[in-house]
Amino acid sequence: MRIDAHLHVWQDPAALEWLTAELAPIHRGFAPAEARAAIAAAGFDRAVLVQAADTDADTEQLLALAEAHDWVAGVVGWVPLDDPARAEQRLDALAGRPLVGVRALIHDQPDDGLLDRPVVRETLRLLAERALPLDVPDAWPAHLAAATRAAAEVDGLIVVLDHLGKPPSSPDELPRWRAALSGLAAVPTALAKVSGLHRAGRALPDDAFDEVWDAALEAFGPERLMLGSDWPMPLLSDGLEPLTAQLERAIGALSPAECRDLEAGTAARAYRLEV
Repeated sequence: MRIDAHLHVWQDPAALEWLTAELAPIHRGFAPAEARAAIAAAGFDRAVLVQAADTDADTEQLLALAEAHDWVAGVVGWVPLDDPARAEQRLDALAGRPLVGVRALIHDQPDDGLLDRPVVRETLRLLAERALPLDVPDAWPAHLAAATRAAAEVDGLIVVLDHLGKPPSSPDELPRWRAALSGLAAVPTALAKVSGLHRAGRALPDDAFDEVWDAALEAFGPERLMLGSDWPMPLLSDGLEPLTAQLERAIGALSPAECRDLEAGTAARAYRLEV
């Protein structure tokens, strides 16, 4: 069993503010069958769908897909982090549905300290009470420190760092990113996704990928890492195949037990999935 912990599917590109015509290869709708075929070719059996818009409508569409397709293991949806009363109402309304985590597009917010706001912390406590992880997208450099503080200071909060925080492209910046990654990993309830390791769809050079992979393994270990395709974002350039080849090469050096954690175990534990 291999779980894709980070898959996107959307129907109407106009519903996503960030998805402009300049992103032509992905400026269209994506059907579930196309998504499933793409990740199956990359060796994934099931997937967690991840929100791509901070709207109830986007989350509802993903939940409907999860309820209709058994290969969809769950949904990381959206609630308004800065409105704990409405977030609580929404979480209560979604109880019993396949919501396995929460995310907001905080990397599009101008406030680097959003996760430190008292009202946001109230919402994060609601997530912790419900054992719903908080996914944090593209956190480097703006939000990684705040995510670390949230993980350390909100009792029981599971923080999942998407895309390893989006490591910097400059080699001079990698030591700072690596130190920040280790700081998050020092919090026992923090996890990370080996996903999105591309630049606008173009695979990292092998030496850069290896450095990022080694840093992730050293910081978290396979037992706190999970895999994600980030599809369809790789379609912006190289497609999923080069990224898959890099991951297969890296995973090939792990033990069977380490592979089980990385490929399914961590995601199943974090998101409480049935495997």
